[in-house]
Amino acid sequence: MGKSKQPKAIVVGAGIGGLAVSIRLQLLGYEVVVFESSDQPGGKMGVKRLGDYRFDTGPSLFTMPHFVTELFQLAGEEISQFQYSRKDIVCNYFWEDGKRFSAPADIQKFSEKAAENFDVSQSTVLSYLDLAKQKYNLTAPIFLERSLHKLKTYQHSNVMKSILSIGSLGINSTLDRVNRKAFKDKNLIQFFNRYATYNGSSPYQTPGIMSMIPHLEMYEGTFFPKGGMHAIAQSLYKLALKKGVSFRFSEPVKRISYIDDQVNGVETSEGFESSDIVVSNADVVPTYRKLLPDIAEPKRVLNSERSSSALIFYWGVNKEYPELDLHNILFSDDYKEEFKSLFEKKEMYSDPTIYINITSKEEKTDAPNGCENWFVMVNAPTNIGQNWDQIKTEVRINVIAKISRVLKTDIASHIDVEDVLDPVKIETQTGSYQGSLYGAASNSKFSAFLRHPNFSSRLKNLYFCGGSAHPGGGIPLCLLSAKIVAENVPHP
Repeated sequence: MGKSKQPKAIVVGAGIGGLAVSIRLQLLGYEVVVFESSDQPGGKMGVKRLGDYRFDTGPSLFTMPHFVTELFQLAGEEISQFQYSRKDIVCNYFWEDGKRFSAPADIQKFSEKAAENFDVSQSTVLSYLDLAKQKYNLTAPIFLERSLHKLKTYQHSNVMKSILSIGSLGINSTLDRVNRKAFKDKNLIQFFNRYATYNGSSPYQTPGIMSMIPHLEMYEGTFFPKGGMHAIAQSLYKLALKKGVSFRFSEPVKRISYIDDQVNGVETSEGFESSDIVVSNADVVPTYRKLLPDIAEPKRVLNSERSSSALIFYWGVNKEYPELDLHNILFSDDYKEEFKSLFEKKEMYSDPTIYINITSKEEKTDAPNGCENWFVMVNAPTNIGQNWDQIKTEVRINVIAKISRVLKTDIASHIDVEDVLDPVKIETQTGSYQGSLYGAASNSKFSAFLRHPNFSSRLKNLYFCGGSAHPGGGIPLCLLSAKIVAENVPHP
Protein backbone atom coordinates (compact mmCIF):
# COMPACT_ATOMS: atom_id res chain seq x y z
CA MET A 1 0.00 0.00 0.00
CA GLY A 2 1.37 3.47 -0.94
CA LYS A 3 2.44 5.88 1.74
CA SER A 4 -0.20 8.52 2.50
CA LYS A 5 0.65 12.07 1.50
CA GLN A 6 1.79 14.35 4.32
CA PRO A 7 -0.92 16.96 5.00
CA LYS A 8 0.07 20.59 4.59
CA ALA A 9 -0.73 23.60 6.76
CA ILE A 10 -0.28 27.26 5.91
CA VAL A 11 0.07 29.84 8.67
CA VAL A 12 -0.64 33.48 7.80
CA GLY A 13 1.64 35.66 9.90
CA ALA A 14 4.76 34.99 11.99
CA GLY A 15 3.70 36.74 15.18
CA ILE A 16 4.13 34.91 18.49
CA GLY A 17 0.89 32.95 17.95
CA GLY A 18 1.86 32.04 14.38
CA LEU A 19 5.30 30.83 15.47
CA ALA A 20 3.81 28.70 18.25
CA VAL A 21 1.11 27.14 16.07
CA SER A 22 3.62 26.39 13.31
CA ILE A 23 5.72 24.38 15.78
CA ARG A 24 2.71 22.52 17.14
CA LEU A 25 1.37 21.65 13.68
CA GLN A 26 4.79 20.50 12.45
CA LEU A 27 5.06 18.24 15.50
CA LEU A 28 1.59 16.82 14.73
CA GLY A 29 2.82 15.71 11.31
CA TYR A 30 1.90 18.60 9.04
CA GLU A 31 4.22 20.15 6.50
CA VAL A 32 4.02 23.77 7.64
CA VAL A 33 4.68 26.92 5.61
CA VAL A 34 4.46 30.35 7.25
CA PHE A 35 3.86 33.43 5.10
CA GLU A 36 4.86 36.77 6.59
CA SER A 37 4.47 40.18 4.95
CA SER A 38 7.44 41.72 6.79
CA ASP A 39 11.06 40.61 6.48
CA GLN A 40 11.34 39.08 9.96
CA PRO A 41 9.37 37.03 12.50
CA GLY A 42 7.85 38.30 15.75
CA GLY A 43 4.96 40.57 14.75
CA LYS A 44 4.66 43.28 17.44
CA MET A 45 7.65 41.69 19.19
CA GLY A 46 10.33 43.43 17.17
CA VAL A 47 13.64 45.13 17.83
CA LYS A 48 14.88 48.67 17.13
CA ARG A 49 18.38 50.13 17.25
CA LEU A 50 19.05 53.84 17.62
CA GLY A 51 22.79 54.44 17.59
CA ASP A 52 24.27 52.41 20.46
CA TYR A 53 20.87 51.79 22.06
CA ARG A 54 18.75 48.64 21.56
CA PHE A 55 14.99 48.58 22.19
CA ASP A 56 12.26 45.94 22.17
CA THR A 57 9.54 47.56 20.10
CA GLY A 58 6.48 45.86 21.52
CA PRO A 59 5.48 43.68 24.50
CA SER A 60 7.66 44.30 27.52
CA LEU A 61 6.15 42.20 30.33
CA PHE A 62 6.98 38.49 30.42
CA THR A 63 4.88 36.19 32.59
CA MET A 64 4.13 32.45 32.53
CA PRO A 65 7.32 31.38 30.72
CA HIS A 66 6.20 27.75 30.93
CA PHE A 67 4.01 28.37 27.89
CA VAL A 68 7.22 29.03 25.93
CA THR A 69 9.33 26.26 27.45
CA GLU A 70 6.45 23.82 26.89
CA LEU A 71 7.10 24.13 23.14
CA PHE A 72 10.73 23.11 23.60
CA GLN A 73 9.65 20.14 25.72
CA LEU A 74 7.11 19.05 23.11
CA ALA A 75 9.78 19.29 20.42
CA GLY A 76 12.22 17.22 22.48
CA GLU A 77 14.71 20.08 22.63
CA GLU A 78 16.75 21.45 25.52
CA ILE A 79 14.89 24.20 27.37
CA SER A 80 18.28 25.82 28.01
CA GLN A 81 18.12 27.15 24.44
CA PHE A 82 15.73 29.73 25.88
CA GLN A 83 17.06 31.44 29.00
CA TYR A 84 15.28 33.78 31.38
CA SER A 85 15.47 34.95 34.98
CA ARG A 86 12.85 35.71 37.60
CA LYS A 87 12.55 39.27 38.83
CA ASP A 88 12.55 40.05 42.57
CA ILE A 89 10.77 43.37 41.98
CA VAL A 90 7.72 43.37 39.72
CA CYS A 91 7.51 47.12 39.18
CA ASN A 92 8.30 50.47 40.77
CA TYR A 93 5.28 52.76 41.20
CA PHE A 94 5.19 56.54 41.55
CA TRP A 95 2.30 58.86 42.46
CA GLU A 96 1.98 62.62 42.15
CA ASP A 97 1.56 62.93 45.92
CA GLY A 98 5.13 61.69 46.39
CA LYS A 99 4.23 58.09 47.26
CA ARG A 100 6.66 55.47 45.88
CA PHE A 101 6.26 51.72 46.04
CA SER A 102 8.47 48.86 44.83
CA ALA A 103 6.26 45.78 44.44
CA PRO A 104 8.05 42.54 45.39
CA ALA A 105 7.27 39.44 43.36
CA ASP A 106 6.96 37.33 46.52
CA ILE A 107 3.41 37.17 47.90
CA GLN A 108 4.42 37.45 51.58
CA LYS A 109 6.88 40.28 50.99
CA PHE A 110 4.34 42.11 48.84
CA SER A 111 1.63 41.94 51.50
CA GLU A 112 4.09 43.13 54.18
CA LYS A 113 5.31 46.07 52.09
CA ALA A 114 1.76 46.97 51.05
CA ALA A 115 0.72 47.11 54.72
CA GLU A 116 3.72 49.36 55.45
CA ASN A 117 3.05 51.73 52.55
CA PHE A 118 -0.74 51.89 52.28
CA ASP A 119 -3.72 52.15 54.61
CA VAL A 120 -4.38 48.40 54.60
CA SER A 121 -3.69 45.32 56.72
CA GLN A 122 -1.48 42.50 55.54
CA SER A 123 -4.34 40.03 55.99
CA THR A 124 -6.61 42.09 53.71
CA VAL A 125 -4.01 42.04 50.94
CA LEU A 126 -3.40 38.30 51.36
CA SER A 127 -7.15 37.61 51.23
CA TYR A 128 -7.49 39.66 48.05
CA LEU A 129 -4.61 37.83 46.34
CA ASP A 130 -5.84 34.44 47.51
CA LEU A 131 -9.22 35.23 45.93
CA ALA A 132 -7.38 36.28 42.75
CA LYS A 133 -5.75 32.86 42.67
CA GLN A 134 -9.11 31.14 43.16
CA LYS A 135 -10.63 33.19 40.34
CA TYR A 136 -7.78 32.29 38.02
CA ASN A 137 -7.98 28.57 38.83
CA LEU A 138 -11.74 28.60 38.29
CA THR A 139 -11.75 30.57 35.06
CA ALA A 140 -8.63 29.39 33.25
CA PRO A 141 -10.14 26.02 32.20
CA ILE A 142 -13.06 27.69 30.45
CA PHE A 143 -11.95 31.20 29.45
CA LEU A 144 -8.31 30.55 28.60
CA GLU A 145 -7.38 26.93 27.99
CA ARG A 146 -10.15 25.64 25.73
CA SER A 147 -12.38 26.84 22.94
CA LEU A 148 -15.46 28.64 24.23
CA HIS A 149 -17.21 27.66 21.02
CA LYS A 150 -17.03 23.85 21.24
CA LEU A 151 -19.63 21.78 23.08
CA LYS A 152 -16.99 19.40 24.43
CA THR A 153 -15.51 22.26 26.48
CA TYR A 154 -18.63 22.39 28.64
CA GLN A 155 -18.60 18.64 29.25
CA HIS A 156 -15.52 18.82 31.49
CA SER A 157 -16.30 18.65 35.22
CA ASN A 158 -13.93 21.53 36.09
CA VAL A 159 -15.64 23.71 33.50
CA MET A 160 -19.03 23.00 35.04
CA LYS A 161 -17.56 23.92 38.43
CA SER A 162 -16.40 27.25 36.93
CA ILE A 163 -19.84 27.97 35.48
CA LEU A 164 -21.57 27.20 38.77
CA SER A 165 -19.17 29.57 40.57
CA ILE A 166 -19.57 32.40 38.07
CA GLY A 167 -21.61 34.56 40.45
CA SER A 168 -18.77 34.76 42.97
CA LEU A 169 -16.18 35.79 40.41
CA GLY A 170 -17.19 39.44 40.16
CA ILE A 171 -18.39 39.15 36.59
CA ASN A 172 -21.44 41.32 37.31
CA SER A 173 -19.34 44.09 38.85
CA THR A 174 -16.43 46.17 37.53
CA LEU A 175 -12.80 45.83 38.51
CA ASP A 176 -12.93 49.29 40.12
CA ARG A 177 -15.97 48.34 42.25
CA VAL A 178 -14.29 45.11 43.35
CA ASN A 179 -11.17 47.03 44.36
CA ARG A 180 -13.13 49.77 46.14
CA LYS A 181 -14.95 47.12 48.12
CA ALA A 182 -11.65 45.46 49.07
CA PHE A 183 -9.59 48.59 49.87
CA LYS A 184 -10.04 52.18 51.05
CA ASP A 185 -6.59 53.58 50.19
CA LYS A 186 -6.97 55.49 46.88
CA ASN A 187 -3.40 54.74 45.78
CA LEU A 188 -3.83 51.02 46.42
CA ILE A 189 -7.15 51.01 44.52
CA GLN A 190 -5.39 52.65 41.58
CA PHE A 191 -2.57 50.09 41.87
CA PHE A 192 -4.99 47.17 41.46
CA ASN A 193 -7.12 48.99 38.88
CA ARG A 194 -4.07 49.12 36.62
CA TYR A 195 -4.41 45.42 35.84
CA ALA A 196 -7.23 46.26 33.43
CA THR A 197 -4.58 47.64 31.09
CA TYR A 198 -3.02 44.19 30.76
CA ASN A 199 -5.62 43.52 28.08
CA GLY A 200 -6.15 47.10 27.00
CA SER A 201 -9.37 47.75 28.90
CA SER A 202 -10.79 50.22 31.43
CA PRO A 203 -11.03 49.29 35.14
CA TYR A 204 -14.30 51.23 35.24
CA GLN A 205 -15.86 48.96 32.60
CA THR A 206 -14.03 45.63 32.57
CA PRO A 207 -15.64 42.97 34.81
CA GLY A 208 -14.38 42.33 38.32
CA ILE A 209 -13.19 38.89 37.29
CA MET A 210 -10.09 40.68 36.00
CA SER A 211 -8.93 40.97 39.60
CA MET A 212 -7.44 37.53 38.96
CA ILE A 213 -4.59 39.08 36.93
CA PRO A 214 -2.41 40.05 39.94
CA HIS A 215 -2.19 36.32 40.61
CA LEU A 216 0.00 35.97 37.53
CA GLU A 217 2.52 38.46 38.94
CA MET A 218 2.40 37.70 42.63
CA TYR A 219 2.11 33.91 42.56
CA GLU A 220 3.58 33.02 39.17
CA GLY A 221 6.16 35.83 38.96
CA THR A 222 7.52 38.16 36.28
CA PHE A 223 10.57 37.30 34.22
CA PHE A 224 13.15 38.73 31.87
CA PRO A 225 14.33 36.74 28.84
CA LYS A 226 18.06 36.85 28.14
CA GLY A 227 18.50 39.03 25.08
CA GLY A 228 15.28 40.96 25.69
CA MET A 229 11.68 40.29 24.67
CA HIS A 230 12.67 39.96 21.03
CA ALA A 231 14.58 36.83 22.07
CA ILE A 232 11.27 35.04 22.76
CA ALA A 233 10.23 35.34 19.13
CA GLN A 234 13.74 34.55 17.90
CA SER A 235 14.02 31.41 20.01
CA LEU A 236 10.66 30.11 18.76
CA TYR A 237 11.60 30.98 15.17
CA LYS A 238 14.85 28.98 15.50
CA LEU A 239 12.94 26.09 17.08
CA ALA A 240 10.42 26.11 14.23
CA LEU A 241 13.21 26.05 11.64
CA LYS A 242 14.92 23.18 13.46
CA LYS A 243 11.71 21.16 13.35
CA GLY A 244 11.27 21.74 9.61
CA VAL A 245 8.85 24.67 9.37
CA SER A 246 9.33 26.75 6.19
CA PHE A 247 9.14 30.54 6.29
CA ARG A 248 8.45 32.86 3.37
CA PHE A 249 9.18 36.43 4.46
CA SER A 250 8.22 39.56 2.52
CA GLU A 251 5.53 37.47 0.85
CA PRO A 252 2.14 38.76 2.01
CA VAL A 253 -0.97 36.65 1.64
CA LYS A 254 -3.45 38.40 -0.65
CA ARG A 255 -6.36 36.01 -0.26
CA ILE A 256 -7.38 32.82 1.51
CA SER A 257 -8.60 30.46 -1.21
CA TYR A 258 -11.49 28.02 -0.87
CA ILE A 259 -13.64 25.70 -2.96
CA ASP A 260 -17.27 25.31 -1.92
CA ASP A 261 -17.05 25.56 1.89
CA GLN A 262 -13.48 24.36 2.44
CA VAL A 263 -10.15 26.19 2.29
CA ASN A 264 -7.64 24.84 -0.21
CA GLY A 265 -4.73 27.27 0.14
CA VAL A 266 -3.75 30.91 -0.20
CA GLU A 267 -2.88 33.37 -2.90
CA THR A 268 0.28 35.33 -2.11
CA SER A 269 2.20 38.06 -3.88
CA GLU A 270 4.08 35.25 -5.63
CA GLY A 271 1.14 33.04 -6.65
CA PHE A 272 -1.08 30.23 -5.35
CA GLU A 273 -0.02 27.82 -2.61
CA SER A 274 -2.25 24.84 -1.84
CA SER A 275 -2.80 23.41 1.63
CA ASP A 276 -5.12 21.21 3.66
CA ILE A 277 -5.62 23.73 6.46
CA VAL A 278 -5.00 27.47 6.88
CA VAL A 279 -4.37 29.23 10.20
CA SER A 280 -4.62 33.01 10.29
CA ASN A 281 -2.39 34.66 12.85
CA ALA A 282 -3.38 38.01 11.35
CA ASP A 283 -5.91 40.31 13.04
CA VAL A 284 -9.40 38.92 12.40
CA VAL A 285 -10.70 42.22 10.95
CA PRO A 286 -8.29 42.44 7.99
CA THR A 287 -8.43 38.64 7.68
CA TYR A 288 -12.11 38.92 6.74
CA ARG A 289 -12.07 42.27 4.96
CA LYS A 290 -8.92 41.72 2.90
CA LEU A 291 -8.27 37.97 2.73
CA LEU A 292 -11.89 36.74 2.71
CA PRO A 293 -13.80 39.59 1.04
CA ASP A 294 -16.51 37.28 -0.36
CA ILE A 295 -17.31 35.63 2.97
CA ALA A 296 -20.00 37.20 5.14
CA GLU A 297 -18.09 38.71 8.03
CA PRO A 298 -19.15 38.16 11.66
CA LYS A 299 -20.25 41.75 12.18
CA ARG A 300 -20.86 41.51 15.92
CA VAL A 301 -17.31 40.24 16.46
CA LEU A 302 -15.58 42.60 14.04
CA ASN A 303 -17.50 45.65 15.22
CA SER A 304 -16.87 45.06 18.92
CA GLU A 305 -14.92 47.75 20.78
CA ARG A 306 -11.17 47.61 20.23
CA SER A 307 -8.67 47.58 23.07
CA SER A 308 -6.52 50.61 23.73
CA SER A 309 -3.52 51.40 21.58
CA ALA A 310 -0.30 53.16 22.62
CA LEU A 311 2.08 56.00 22.00
CA ILE A 312 5.63 54.78 22.58
CA PHE A 313 8.71 56.98 22.81
CA TYR A 314 12.06 55.21 22.42
CA TRP A 315 14.61 57.34 24.23
CA GLY A 316 18.33 56.83 24.61
CA VAL A 317 18.99 58.55 27.96
CA ASN A 318 22.56 59.65 28.80
CA LYS A 319 22.10 59.20 32.53
CA GLU A 320 21.34 56.36 34.96
CA TYR A 321 18.38 56.50 37.35
CA PRO A 322 18.89 54.12 40.31
CA GLU A 323 15.31 54.72 41.55
CA LEU A 324 14.00 53.05 38.39
CA ASP A 325 13.94 49.32 37.62
CA LEU A 326 13.02 47.21 34.58
CA HIS A 327 9.31 48.12 34.94
CA ASN A 328 8.12 51.49 36.23
CA ILE A 329 4.74 53.26 36.43
CA LEU A 330 4.05 56.96 36.98
CA PHE A 331 0.33 57.18 37.73
CA SER A 332 -2.13 59.76 36.44
CA ASP A 333 -3.62 61.93 39.15
CA ASP A 334 -7.15 61.27 37.81
CA TYR A 335 -7.36 57.67 36.59
CA LYS A 336 -11.08 57.73 35.90
CA GLU A 337 -10.81 60.80 33.68
CA GLU A 338 -7.89 59.21 31.82
CA PHE A 339 -9.93 56.14 30.86
CA LYS A 340 -12.96 58.24 30.04
CA SER A 341 -10.79 60.14 27.56
CA LEU A 342 -9.38 56.93 26.06
CA PHE A 343 -12.58 54.95 25.60
CA GLU A 344 -15.42 57.50 25.50
CA LYS A 345 -13.82 60.58 23.95
CA LYS A 346 -11.15 58.70 21.96
CA GLU A 347 -8.66 61.33 23.06
CA MET A 348 -5.35 61.44 24.90
CA TYR A 349 -5.63 62.63 28.48
CA SER A 350 -3.47 65.62 29.47
CA ASP A 351 -2.00 63.77 32.49
CA PRO A 352 -1.49 60.22 31.21
CA THR A 353 -0.20 57.29 33.23
CA ILE A 354 3.36 56.62 32.03
CA TYR A 355 5.03 53.23 31.79
CA ILE A 356 8.83 53.17 31.51
CA ASN A 357 10.60 49.93 30.56
CA ILE A 358 14.41 49.92 30.82
CA THR A 359 15.93 46.64 29.62
CA SER A 360 19.47 47.96 30.15
CA LYS A 361 18.77 47.40 33.87
CA GLU A 362 19.04 43.68 32.99
CA GLU A 363 21.02 43.70 29.72
CA LYS A 364 23.84 46.24 30.14
CA THR A 365 24.70 46.06 26.42
CA ASP A 366 21.31 47.58 25.50
CA ALA A 367 22.75 51.02 26.27
CA PRO A 368 26.23 52.61 26.47
CA ASN A 369 27.99 52.81 29.85
CA GLY A 370 26.29 55.28 32.16
CA CYS A 371 23.20 55.40 29.93
CA GLU A 372 19.76 53.75 29.76
CA ASN A 373 17.33 52.74 27.01
CA TRP A 374 13.88 54.05 27.92
CA PHE A 375 10.77 52.55 26.36
CA VAL A 376 8.21 55.17 27.42
CA MET A 377 4.60 54.16 26.78
CA VAL A 378 1.28 55.85 27.42
CA ASN A 379 -2.12 54.34 26.70
CA ALA A 380 -3.76 55.80 23.61
CA PRO A 381 -7.16 55.49 21.95
CA THR A 382 -7.39 53.45 18.79
CA ASN A 383 -6.86 55.21 15.49
CA ILE A 384 -10.10 56.62 14.12
CA GLY A 385 -8.50 59.43 12.13
CA GLN A 386 -7.19 61.72 14.88
CA ASN A 387 -4.40 64.19 14.12
CA TRP A 388 -1.55 62.05 15.45
CA ASP A 389 1.22 64.49 14.51
CA GLN A 390 -0.37 67.11 16.74
CA ILE A 391 -1.18 64.56 19.44
CA LYS A 392 2.40 63.26 19.55
CA THR A 393 3.76 66.78 19.99
CA GLU A 394 1.35 67.54 22.85
CA VAL A 395 1.82 64.18 24.58
CA ARG A 396 5.61 64.45 24.42
CA ILE A 397 5.44 67.81 26.23
CA ASN A 398 3.10 66.38 28.90
CA VAL A 399 5.14 63.19 29.35
CA ILE A 400 8.44 65.08 29.73
CA ALA A 401 6.84 67.47 32.21
CA LYS A 402 5.37 64.63 34.30
CA ILE A 403 8.57 62.56 34.37
CA SER A 404 10.62 65.63 35.29
CA ARG A 405 8.14 66.56 38.02
CA VAL A 406 7.76 63.10 39.60
CA LEU A 407 11.40 62.03 39.33
CA LYS A 408 12.72 65.54 40.07
CA THR A 409 14.91 65.66 36.98
CA ASP A 410 15.20 67.50 33.68
CA ILE A 411 14.71 64.46 31.46
CA ALA A 412 14.57 66.47 28.21
CA SER A 413 18.23 67.47 28.55
CA HIS A 414 19.28 63.81 28.85
CA ILE A 415 17.58 62.42 25.72
CA ASP A 416 20.34 61.45 23.26
CA VAL A 417 18.30 59.72 20.56
CA GLU A 418 14.58 59.36 19.98
CA ASP A 419 11.95 57.64 17.90
CA VAL A 420 8.19 57.29 18.34
CA LEU A 421 5.52 54.69 17.53
CA ASP A 422 1.85 55.70 17.24
CA PRO A 423 -1.41 53.81 16.57
CA VAL A 424 -1.20 54.51 12.82
CA LYS A 425 2.26 52.93 12.60
CA ILE A 426 1.17 50.02 14.81
CA GLU A 427 -1.68 49.31 12.37
CA THR A 428 0.52 49.75 9.30
CA GLN A 429 3.43 47.67 10.59
CA THR A 430 1.52 44.84 12.30
CA GLY A 431 -1.92 44.81 10.63
CA SER A 432 -3.58 45.30 14.02
CA TYR A 433 -6.96 46.91 13.28
CA GLN A 434 -7.03 50.59 14.36
CA GLY A 435 -3.70 50.02 16.08
CA SER A 436 -5.27 48.14 18.99
CA LEU A 437 -2.74 46.22 21.08
CA TYR A 438 -4.98 43.35 22.19
CA GLY A 439 -7.70 43.00 19.56
CA ALA A 440 -11.10 43.47 21.16
CA ALA A 441 -11.38 45.24 24.51
CA SER A 442 -12.68 43.44 27.60
CA ASN A 443 -15.02 46.24 28.67
CA SER A 444 -18.02 43.92 28.99
CA LYS A 445 -18.80 40.72 30.85
CA PHE A 446 -19.61 39.20 27.46
CA SER A 447 -16.26 40.19 25.92
CA ALA A 448 -14.75 36.71 26.14
CA PHE A 449 -17.62 35.34 24.09
CA LEU A 450 -17.32 38.12 21.50
CA ARG A 451 -13.73 37.27 20.65
CA HIS A 452 -13.41 35.38 17.41
CA PRO A 453 -13.39 31.58 17.84
CA ASN A 454 -10.20 29.66 17.00
CA PHE A 455 -11.98 28.12 14.02
CA SER A 456 -14.28 29.30 11.25
CA SER A 457 -17.93 28.32 11.28
CA ARG A 458 -18.16 29.28 7.60
CA LEU A 459 -15.15 27.55 6.04
CA LYS A 460 -13.93 24.08 6.96
CA ASN A 461 -10.25 23.80 7.96
CA LEU A 462 -9.80 27.54 8.55
CA TYR A 463 -8.46 28.43 12.00
CA PHE A 464 -7.49 31.57 13.94
CA CYS A 465 -4.84 32.29 16.55
CA GLY A 466 -3.17 35.38 18.01
CA GLY A 467 -4.27 38.37 20.04
CA SER A 468 -7.52 39.13 18.19
CA ALA A 469 -8.84 35.55 18.55
CA HIS A 470 -9.80 33.59 21.66
CA PRO A 471 -8.55 33.76 24.42
CA GLY A 472 -7.05 37.24 23.84
CA GLY A 473 -3.98 39.44 23.56
CA GLY A 474 -0.65 39.29 25.35
CA ILE A 475 2.10 36.67 25.07
CA PRO A 476 0.61 33.91 27.30
CA LEU A 477 -2.85 34.13 25.70
CA CYS A 478 -1.43 34.15 22.15
CA LEU A 479 0.51 30.99 23.01
CA LEU A 480 -2.64 29.43 24.43
CA SER A 481 -4.56 30.30 21.25
CA ALA A 482 -1.98 28.31 19.27
CA LYS A 483 -2.43 25.36 21.63
CA ILE A 484 -6.23 25.46 21.22
CA VAL A 485 -5.89 25.48 17.42
CA ALA A 486 -3.53 22.49 17.50
CA GLU A 487 -6.00 20.58 19.66
CA ASN A 488 -8.85 21.22 17.21
CA VAL A 489 -7.26 20.64 13.78
CA PRO A 490 -7.56 17.19 12.17
CA HIS A 491 -4.69 15.09 13.52
CA PRO A 492 -2.83 13.21 10.75
